[in-house]
Amino acid sequence: MASAELQGKYQKLAQEYSKLRAQNQVLKKGVVDEQANSAALKEQLKMKDQSLRKLQQEMDSLTFRNLQLAKRVELLQDELALSEPRGKKNKKSGDSSSQLSQEQKSVFDEDLQKKIEENERLHIQFFEADEQHKHVEAELRSRLATLETEAAQHQAVVDGLTRKYMETIERLQNDKAKLEVKSQALEKEAKECRLRTEDCQLQLKNLHEDLSGRLEESLSIINEKVPFNDTKYSQYNALNVPLHDRRHQLKMRDIAGQALAFVQDLVKALLNFHTYTEQRIQIFPVDSAIDTISPLNQKFSQYLHENASYVRPLEEGMLHLFESITEDTVTVLETTVKLKTFSEHLTSYIRFLRKILPYQLKSLEEECESSLCTSALRARNLELSQDMKKMTAVFEKLQTYVSLLALPSTEPDGLLRTNYSSVLTNVGAALHGFHDVMKDISKHYSQKATIEHELPTATQKLITTNDCILSSVVALTNGAGKIASFFSNNVDFFIASLSYGPKAASGFISPLSAECMLQYKKKAAAYMKALRKVQQSLEKISKLEQEKEHWMLEAQLAKIKLEKENQRIAEKLKSTSSRQVVGLAQEDASVVNASGQEETAGAVQEPVPSTSLVPDVESREDLIKNHYMARIVELTSQLQLADSKSVHFYAECRALSKRLALAEKSKETLAEEMKVASQNISRLQDELTTTKRSYEDQLSMMSDHLCSMNETLSKQREEIDTLKMSSKGNSKKNKSR
Repeated sequence: MASAELQGKYQKLAQEYSKLRAQNQVLKKGVVDEQANSAALKEQLKMKDQSLRKLQQEMDSLTFRNLQLAKRVELLQDELALSEPRGKKNKKSGDSSSQLSQEQKSVFDEDLQKKIEENERLHIQFFEADEQHKHVEAELRSRLATLETEAAQHQAVVDGLTRKYMETIERLQNDKAKLEVKSQALEKEAKECRLRTEDCQLQLKNLHEDLSGRLEESLSIINEKVPFNDTKYSQYNALNVPLHDRRHQLKMRDIAGQALAFVQDLVKALLNFHTYTEQRIQIFPVDSAIDTISPLNQKFSQYLHENASYVRPLEEGMLHLFESITEDTVTVLETTVKLKTFSEHLTSYIRFLRKILPYQLKSLEEECESSLCTSALRARNLELSQDMKKMTAVFEKLQTYVSLLALPSTEPDGLLRTNYSSVLTNVGAALHGFHDVMKDISKHYSQKATIEHELPTATQKLITTNDCILSSVVALTNGAGKIASFFSNNVDFFIASLSYGPKAASGFISPLSAECMLQYKKKAAAYMKALRKVQQSLEKISKLEQEKEHWMLEAQLAKIKLEKENQRIAEKLKSTSSRQVVGLAQEDASVVNASGQEETAGAVQEPVPSTSLVPDVESREDLIKNHYMARIVELTSQLQLADSKSVHFYAECRALSKRLALAEKSKETLAEEMKVASQNISRLQDELTTTKRSYEDQLSMMSDHLCSMNETLSKQREEIDTLKMSSKGNSKKNKSR
């Protein structure tokens, strides 16, 4: 019975131990799962604390269980020792029970050994968790230092932005104050302009009335005196000399000078292109220094050698056209005779291009048939063939329009004036087409030269020649682009200048009438020059007459003074003899006559007035007549001066009215600018306020975040300290165990 009870107890203890072991495995699995799945440091620490507490409780419970088991084992051993003498009778049953107790004891020893090993493993895990916690704490401290540094940097940025925005606000306020002062000054100036405008309008009204009266008088004189109106008939009107526009002529000459410079660059590039092409034929695909080139290339080289005789005249023709445009001429299509010469030179160059085009195409085909030609090089040669055809076609198109522009100076019926603008527009389009073709040639030839330079048989001479051709093609492209842009920028001026001709007519009828007009213009210029000389002579005569009148008056005054002096001397020398008085008087009279003749010698020679004390009637009438004539001349000059001043004043009034209008516009513009500036200031202030608020919110959030991090770190430190204390307590307990 006792053995059965003991066996039942041992079975119960084994079941409880197995349950505890199963619970221990579940707890260990939960601890491992929590360590693997926890991402937040606080949760990890909490779970570790919980696991440590559970393990501590389990260890305590196991320690208690072990103590109980040890006590039970001791009791069982005592009972076994007491039951051995009693059980001698039942030796067999005793042996079996002792054997059973030994087996149970070995099981308990094994379980205790496993429990010890498990405790050691748990201590190791606790040590690893402590080290990991220290590592996490160090990382958090470094992160806290980094965040504090970033916070300081953010604060510095916020301070800089605040200072910048304050400076911007101050600058904008200063600008606003300046604009307000400027606006007040403009308002004051506008008021003054209004007052001056009112005065000018009043004066303008008076001048208008005066000029209206003069216009009516002039119209009546024209209707009465002019025999016929030559502007009524276009044949006669074409012979009238138009008003000379010096500004127009200067601008036309400046444009012609620019065109001459562009044509010179183009001619230089064309000469280089044809010359270097000739050099290339001599060295590729067969070098003439080593072997004989084909007859086709020989002929092509011969034609290219003649390029200067066709290209140079283009520059000469443009130079003659530029020299024909002077300040004194009238430049329209009917008077630009030298444009025909330039057109003929361009036609000659087109013939040259047509002549060399077949040889150029055949030469490229010969290169394609060469064994050195690759498929890529063959494709580039085909593209260049098409480009050369396009280049010749563009030059032909350009020559067609230039020849049309040259027709009005030679054949008046060859081109209608209504078609002038369309022809000029087409010339601009042709120049742009020429630029596009040259860009394609430059692109394709660059690719061709690159491929040829990669060939194993490429010589330095070929590479240098290709580079020279490519540079000439680039120069042609740049020149074509410049002249196309130049023509497009000035095409409106060319079209507007077509109306420059006789007044109240559609223009010159024929080149003959234009030539006659130029002759009349020269005669008119000579006539105006002669009139200017006559005017200068008349002014000189008038000046001499005035000087004559002046000296005559001076002579009369001198005579009066002499008469008074003679009377004074006569009264003074009354007491002397009459013979001495008479001698002195005669001597004084002779001296006066001599001085009067010397004074009037520089003036216009006239009969010398009588030396008597009282002038005669005729001399007095002449003096009065001359005085009034001089007065009339003076009044006439004053009247002319008044007329010129009135015209000048009228022009000044118009200028003031325009300035007033411009001032009003500028005032409106400045008002709009002030409005925009004030809006910008308000917008910037709003942005500054918003930015300040956002930065303050960010700073508050960062401070809150730092506070929360500090609290979290303090809590973690407390938990770490708690864990350390608990681990120390567990280690002490384990050591005591």
